[in-house]
Amino acid sequence: MKKTAILLALLLSLLLALGGCTSSKKVTSEKDGGTIVIALNKDSIVTLDPADYRDRETETVLRNIFDGLVTRTYDGKVVPEIAESWEIISPTEWEFKIRKGVTFQNGDPLTADDVVFTFNRIIKEGGLEGKTSPRKGLMGPVEDVKKVDDYTVRFILKEPFPVLLQALVHQQIIPKKYYEEVGYEEFLKHPIGAGPFKYVSGKLDEQIVLERYDGYYGGSPDIPPVGPPSLKKVIFRMIPEPSTAIAALEKGEVNIVQYIPSDMIDKLKNNKNVQVKENEGTRVYILEINNKMPPFDNPKVRQALNYAIDMDSIVKEIYRGYGVRLAGPMLPYAFAANTDLKPYEYNPDKAKELLKEAGVSDLKVVIDTQPFREGEALAIANMLEKVGIKSSVRTWEWGVLQSEIQKGTRQLYLTDWGNAYLDPFDFLNPKLKTGERGNFSFYSNKEVDKLLDEAAKETDNAKRKELYYKAQEIIYDDAPWVFGYSLKTVEAATKNVENWQPSMDGRENMHRVKLSNE
Repeated sequence: MKKTAILLALLLSLLLALGGCTSSKKVTSEKDGGTIVIALNKDSIVTLDPADYRDRETETVLRNIFDGLVTRTYDGKVVPEIAESWEIISPTEWEFKIRKGVTFQNGDPLTADDVVFTFNRIIKEGGLEGKTSPRKGLMGPVEDVKKVDDYTVRFILKEPFPVLLQALVHQQIIPKKYYEEVGYEEFLKHPIGAGPFKYVSGKLDEQIVLERYDGYYGGSPDIPPVGPPSLKKVIFRMIPEPSTAIAALEKGEVNIVQYIPSDMIDKLKNNKNVQVKENEGTRVYILEINNKMPPFDNPKVRQALNYAIDMDSIVKEIYRGYGVRLAGPMLPYAFAANTDLKPYEYNPDKAKELLKEAGVSDLKVVIDTQPFREGEALAIANMLEKVGIKSSVRTWEWGVLQSEIQKGTRQLYLTDWGNAYLDPFDFLNPKLKTGERGNFSFYSNKEVDKLLDEAAKETDNAKRKELYYKAQEIIYDDAPWVFGYSLKTVEAATKNVENWQPSMDGRENMHRVKLSNE
């Protein structure tokens, strides 16, 4: 009897132990969340300092470590993040209430002092260790940020800035106390933010390893689920060659690949272990024309090029339909895009007629491009040949080509520019205002400059729209570029990636992503 009791006791203990093991394993699995690897289409990111870059891939890494006052949903809507609310005090004063309970990854609370410190580094001349932040231009006329109390800040503007919220999406908060304690160089080696993942290790040109911050406040209440991330680790790996990244995805070595080339999309869609998703893009692809160089200083010649090039065919044949033809300079789904404009039709006879009116014959052109658009450049060259323009193509790495473009030595060049705000301010202004940093076509029209300046500070959206409509009508007729297209953002992931959706601005937000046990 005694032996039986002992055996029963041992058996009960064993069953409890096995049950405990099973339960513990399940909890560990759920809590651990796994490791996800994202292939970035870049050979290196720029920095781990949120104030010192202008690069989408760098931003996608940083916005997993650092949070901002506001953020953007995958479909482009601006929502609160660290700020819980805001109020427009006057056209030149905006007040933001900071969410209480937000902490940095070292446990320090985030307060108004951190917000003021962050923006002083960005908006002040020489505010970034003696140099001026490359992100200063994104903040437009913001000239000061003041502390009202521990959880309230006020932005002071030189003039109204209706796209302030869109601008703030791209600025992330850093800890004043920690930065001042460790200094600039140490901050770059061991950055600390208030985002969902904390930095662990890495090299800018290899990979960046992040780990879940269990003390995370939860992120924007407008983007559920709110709370700490599910994932234990996130690794951003630099794989600039698309075919290499896709091969790694198919082997299960990476979980997410950005920017799938159009000729590889169907293959991935047929892979049962892969999921492919798409979203509208925010980058505009164009053929820029050197407006200073004869005969391209004549609008009729530039219009002729628009009639001579079949952009619909390029989108359909080269990019397999994964794009949208643009009628004018703006994305069709951006604020104030002029819907009255119709794309230049493909009309070689009209192109020849305009060239004749301009007195142009025996024209020879070189189309300059980066290697990834060489096929498109060759197609354009063939179209130009059909209207009597002798054409050739030359490929360059972007750093070399950009330098030559800025010197004004090139004729025609394939370029692109992002419009993350989905507003004319961060596209028409840098690309088409006289002398602006992105005006590679050297276009200059005083009336357009005036309209863009007025629209940039107009707070009435109906009036802003009217001003931008007028500007686009003039730009359309002036034809400073061959108006192009926008490509869809197409990304791929392994089947076990959940709660993942490509965003319009290219950000890979891992806070809400999960890995299933499949």
